[in-house]
This record gives sequence, structure tokens and C-alpha cells, in this order.
Amino acid sequence: MADSAKIAVAVIGAGRAGMIHARNFAWGQINNARLVALVDPVDEARQKACQELQLSNAWSDYRRVLDDPHVDAVVLATPSAQHCAIAVASAEAGKHILCEKPMAMNVTECDAMLAAVEKAGVILQIGFMRRFDRDFLAAKERIEAGEIGRVVLVKSLTYGPTTPKPWMYDIRTSNGPLSEVNSHDIDTVRWFSGSEFEEVYAIGGNYRSPQARQQYPDFYDNVVLVARLANGTQASITGAQGVQYGYDARCEILGEKGLLNVGRLAANAVVTHTVSGSRTPIVRSWMDLFLDAYRAEDEDFVRCILDSRQPRADGRDGKAAVMVVNAGNRSIAERRPVRLSEEAGA
Repeated sequence: MADSAKIAVAVIGAGRAGMIHARNFAWGQINNARLVALVDPVDEARQKACQELQLSNAWSDYRRVLDDPHVDAVVLATPSAQHCAIAVASAEAGKHILCEKPMAMNVTECDAMLAAVEKAGVILQIGFMRRFDRDFLAAKERIEAGEIGRVVLVKSLTYGPTTPKPWMYDIRTSNGPLSEVNSHDIDTVRWFSGSEFEEVYAIGGNYRSPQARQQYPDFYDNVVLVARLANGTQASITGAQGVQYGYDARCEILGEKGLLNVGRLAANAVVTHTVSGSRTPIVRSWMDLFLDAYRAEDEDFVRCILDSRQPRADGRDGKAAVMVVNAGNRSIAERRPVRLSEEAGA
């Protein structure tokens, strides 16, 4: 370790998620850690980030930080198609890894990442920050305490306000909204049910992205996935992009003895009533809703390194979510239920 008092962290990718992590490490919000470098191939994004973070060490090539013996860990926040190559190289360089979701594009890439970190003896944490959110944690605790009895059904939804980026239109290279939007829902279902997906059936449609229809007829910005899990739990996941009204992330857990609801659309509990009608502020972005969860996630990543323990969400959890994404996309394309065993050997 470069500095016994501080874990030296480099952030690879200066997009929205990458900058949340970078701010946490740069602004002293994470104990026993410090931001020492940032990587982004886009000059404008890199320069803007450095100015905000008051950081001098910034590179366009991630190999610069992997070659630096003073860097202990990396936060990987690049497009998911790049995760496998960078994660494997990071592990081979002896760097601990916090990899944003989705972990990778397919089972083969996930297995390569798992093999690399096991061989190198480094930590691989997957960025499922909902496992660190106060409300989601409270729901998990109540489930484990038996408050609603055995879990029968988990319904989880994520609707994003912004229109899809053009690079998302090609499902073959983006894995679509099931990956970009619903990876968190998939992990939430596994976490709350305590079981693995066994079979899924999904349907998708393009309702808000007319510009993609001609060149990418398979693209969907709305998706519904239903599933059966190995322990008999049922699941329903819905996702949408471009809903405009706000960021919507909610989950309903039905048990044999009761119901739990977690997540909210309202930004707070205040509702205004006037002659013009009633109004309540709503959450505009996931960056607002889960800001504290990101901080707790970064804190736990550092503690995992210092304590030599496995993360709350590790590579096996990341791989499980990728398998569901791939099975869901196959179900949409082939219009049939798909068993997860079909993806295990893919």
C-alpha cells in the first residue's frame, strides 16, 4: 500500500457515476482513502473534472494508473462494454476494483473478471448501491426479522427521466435498458428473496425513441420482465427510459403475512395545496436519491480492502445480474420464456 494511512484511489471514467465517486474520495468524505488520479479519454470531460476536483493527475489512458505503484484501488465507471478488459488489467496490476454496474456484457466476461481477481487476490466490488441505501437496508432487515413472513413476490421498478443515449440503441453492444436501467432491480430481487432467478419472460417496446426505430428495430425503451426464482418466489421487474416526469425507483415485497413498500417518487413528504391544485416535489435524478448510498458504498469498499473481507455485492452478484439481463434480452428477441441455465453455459 502506498500510504498506510490512506487507500490511494483512481477513478476511471468521469461521467455521472464516476464523478459521484470522485467527489466522495476527493473531498474527504471517505475515511482512510484519497483520490490520487482520474482517467477519461475525452479531453473536455477530463479537464472539467480536474478543475472541479482540484486534481493534477489525470490521464486519457487507464494504463497510466495501472502502472503507478502508488495507486491501490480503482473505481471503474466506464461504459459496460469496457469493464472486462480494464478490470482484468487492473487485477493483474494488483489494484482493488469497485466496478459500476452492470459488471460486464456476458457470462464469459464475468468469468474472466472473477478468475483475474481470484488469481491476483484483490477485492472486486460491484456498484449495487441500493444495498447501502437506508430505506432498502431497513426493508431487508424487516424481511430477515420475519415481519412479513416468507417472501412470495418481489416487484421492482426503475423509470428514468432522460432519453436514451444513441450508443444504447444497439442492443448487441449495450444490452439495452434491462442492463442500463434494471440491473439494480435484478439485484434487489435476488437480495430480498434470498434466491436465484430460474426462468424469465420479458417483453419490450420502443415508445419514446422514434429516432431509433428504423436503424435499430430491436431497441426498446420500455420493458417488463416476470420471473420464477429457485426457491419459488415470484418476481416482476419493469423499466423505462425517457419518462420525463422524474426518477422513479420503488419496490414492493409481498410476504405470506404482509407487505413491505420501499422507495419513493416524492422528494419529500410535503404536499402543497392551492387554488391551482395540489403539488408535491418529485425526485429528479438517481444522483439525488442515492447520494448517501454511494458514499456508504465507497466507505465500505475501503473497509473491505483494509479488513480483507468480501464486499456486500461482489463479482458473483454482478454475474448473476448479467445472466438475467442476457436471458431477458433473449426472451424479448425470441418471444419465449428463457431458463437461466441457458445463459450459464453461454
